[in-house]
Amino acid sequence: MENAVLIDVLRVFCGPAGHHGNALGVVREGSLLPDEAARQALAKELGFSETVFVDDPERGAVDIYTPGVRLPFAGHPLVGAAWLLDIDVLELPVGEIFARQDGEFTWITARAEWAPPRTLRQYATATEVDALDVPEPGEWIYAWAWEDEAAGRVRARAFPGRGDGIDEDEATGAAALLLTSTLGRALNITQGKGSQLLTAPAPDGLIELGGRVRLERSITR
Repeated sequence: MENAVLIDVLRVFCGPAGHHGNALGVVREGSLLPDEAARQALAKELGFSETVFVDDPERGAVDIYTPGVRLPFAGHPLVGAAWLLDIDVLELPVGEIFARQDGEFTWITARAEWAPPRTLRQYATATEVDALDVPEPGEWIYAWAWEDEAAGRVRARAFPGRGDGIDEDEATGAAALLLTSTLGRALNITQGKGSQLLTAPAPDGLIELGGRVRLERSITR
């Protein structure tokens, strides 16, 4: 690349002690990589679950990529970008995403139908979810079980199945939205090695999705 690109690496949906969370690359100066092919190449090189390119920090216009595909919507990149840019509206192909800060949590408000398709697979116990092996590529599976149904506590793991090097997703906002919509209630989800995602149904079919974010490091490419 002709120009050095600065990438902020965040951890999104960290656990209560600030550990874990899903890695996210944020390119604040998206204009340095204006075409889709260059963005896709960088996302593949970085190898994070998602990389987000900021096209307009004032309007919150962002563009999201996995190592292999461009996404019209994804949860953890939007929570991370809202926290990093400290803005309350994000612009995406699906529409406007409203964001807010509440103490240590950053929240976005979205619709479950914006999330890409996921297979939600329920297990009887959290122990069964913990014991799962990574399945063969193919289906995008969100494996979950109740830890405490009365309290809305869920244990989950996510297997994208894309064959792009991301065998297990540490924290998946879109799947959390789908599960919340299916169950029709607020959830406190522990995913992966210890990431935490919070959800809450909102009026008009919207769902709030929140979590902790921290800046891990900044790199250049």
